[in-house]
Amino acid sequence: MFDWGYATEVFPQLIVAMRVTIAAALGGMGIALVLGLVWAVLRRLPWRPAALAATWFVEFVRSTPLLVQLYFFFYLLPDYGLRMSAFVTGVLALGLHYSAYTAEVYRAGIDGVPRGQWEAARALNLSPATTFFRVVLPQAIPPILPALGNYLIAMFKETPLLSAITVIEVLGTAKNLGSENFRYLEPVTIVGGLFLAVSLVASQGVRRLERRINPETARP
Repeated sequence: MFDWGYATEVFPQLIVAMRVTIAAALGGMGIALVLGLVWAVLRRLPWRPAALAATWFVEFVRSTPLLVQLYFFFYLLPDYGLRMSAFVTGVLALGLHYSAYTAEVYRAGIDGVPRGQWEAARALNLSPATTFFRVVLPQAIPPILPALGNYLIAMFKETPLLSAITVIEVLGTAKNLGSENFRYLEPVTIVGGLFLAVSLVASQGVRRLERRINPETARP
């Protein structure tokens, strides 16, 4: 039977651990948004070595499991002098992993901008950088907001993998609490409810942002 007394006892500890989970997801998404745009830009450069390197990186990261990448960063990089805390390593790995996916989202958004916008900017003698960041990118971002929001929620739900490199996030805390008292029902159920609540709030936040930026095409 579900013990409400025990659930009330462990709830504060799970809330504290949820802060770690949310921080990891937000930090990883920040990295993914920036690096994803970098990969998307590099893949469009006329300089072939840079375009090929970015393409290779994106395909390699998308084709390998996140857990393998976490092990690589945490257990192998210290052998080469790159030592970071478990939390920083996890955030970096999440960001790099999802940057490969956001790069594809950016690419789709940029390709969706009408060719006439590029030609008009060229006719006005705008520089390539000004054309991209002041003309093309503002038109490319609104349509891809739902996809970027979906990746934020997906990253949030994958943060339990960080427990593999000793980051004590909310699910890891629930497992520890369960092993202490041999009661897993209450902490795991609470964790499931917390993940559901935060995911729903994030989804609603993305929809509101979408309506604000692009009200004509926003979802109901």
